[in-house]
Amino acid sequence: MKSTVEQLTPTRVRINVEVPFTELQPDFERTYKQLAQQVRVPGFRPGKAPAKLIEARFGRAAVLQQVVNEALPSRYSEAVTSSDLKPLGQPDIEVTKLDDGENITFTAEVDVRPAIILPDLEQLKITVDPIEVNDDEVDAELDSLRARFGTLTGVERPAAKGDFVSIDLDATIDGETVEGAATEGLSHEVGSGQLIEGLDDAIVGLSAGESKSFTTKLAAGPQAGKDAEVTVTVQSVKERELPEADDEFAQLASEYDTIGELREKLTEQVGRTKRIQQAEKVREVTLETLVEQVEMPLPEAVVQAHIDNALHNALHGLDHDENKFAESLAEKGSSRAEFDAETRSEAEKSVKTQLLLDALGDELEIQVGQNDLTQHLVLMARQYGIPPQQLVQFLQQNNQLPAVFADVRRGMALAAAVRAAAARDTAGNRRGRRGRRGVGSRRGSRRGRRGRGRIRRVTL
Repeated sequence: MKSTVEQLTPTRVRINVEVPFTELQPDFERTYKQLAQQVRVPGFRPGKAPAKLIEARFGRAAVLQQVVNEALPSRYSEAVTSSDLKPLGQPDIEVTKLDDGENITFTAEVDVRPAIILPDLEQLKITVDPIEVNDDEVDAELDSLRARFGTLTGVERPAAKGDFVSIDLDATIDGETVEGAATEGLSHEVGSGQLIEGLDDAIVGLSAGESKSFTTKLAAGPQAGKDAEVTVTVQSVKERELPEADDEFAQLASEYDTIGELREKLTEQVGRTKRIQQAEKVREVTLETLVEQVEMPLPEAVVQAHIDNALHNALHGLDHDENKFAESLAEKGSSRAEFDAETRSEAEKSVKTQLLLDALGDELEIQVGQNDLTQHLVLMARQYGIPPQQLVQFLQQNNQLPAVFADVRRGMALAAAVRAAAARDTAGNRRGRRGRRGVGSRRGSRRGRRGRGRIRRVTL
């Protein structure tokens, strides 16, 4: 087999492939066996009819068509491998010449990853805010803990934010009662925003036995999205009394004997949370810096696929009605032109980020080990609330495991960049660990190669 590559654009190539018929003999034999199973020829056992009889029954053209259809994908993959290309998406394949008994010539046009020049990771300057824990943050944690041990006491006054009320609700649209919207004795924390929009504002200032009506959009049910007149009636008002923040409370709510020890532990807890947040910020800023510094042409077909998917998701909940979509955008103070512009910008940034991290993963020779993939899948399963094996089965059935694998590898590539970058906070303190070598270092590549094993299969 012979193949050549034409560079059509920085992100698209045409592969020209010529396959001699002598290399297609195994494909012909496999096709004859498959077709032989579909016919019964007197004097021959099922599946044993000779090639000439098979061709006489189905026709030479049908045999050739099946051979070509089954042979081209593997020959395309072989050409991609030999040319060291990195395809993006599926190719457009066209048979340009078919000389029976001589050769098959076909072309395959496909988007490919563009050439990307990566910066020296050790020269990246990443700056984030320092970790500071103040008394107000510790007080907030302490108040949250006290709230868990608080008690509710009935009060004879108007409801205020933070109170707990028992309420009745009913709703009407154009004077007609909304079926299923009425409820009685509903417990609600004023100011939590957990129910319908406008409810908390209506409740504040009402005493037990008082009512108030307000207009809001229904969020669920057959009338979702429509304006309704909602009436709320307060049945009772209770306030939460918090225990005193003293040694007795510390002993009740924790393993510590004094409130001072408890506050010290809460300070450590807030600091730990802030360190996690700072680490996430370092990752975010590192990625943003890389994206800003790296220039690359983007494959338009890949960008358009992202745009089409975003539009499909936006229209799906509106029965793909463009008029409803326009109305929805107008209600949000936007327009279709603004939506299209924002969607394209986000698609371009997403594609650029993925291509950059893929290139960085190749440069650093990042290898995804089975433990890396398994941990990610277990975390995904926990987020979806399903057993890990059920998630793996779903991903396999929908051919989504390669995408998950790619996401894990990109995350590992970004983590390597964070370790190498010179991340500091504004106070000058070092954040993260510096790698021994920058991008392109052979020594760094060998270390990456030794550190990870290639994934062979997924077992959970």
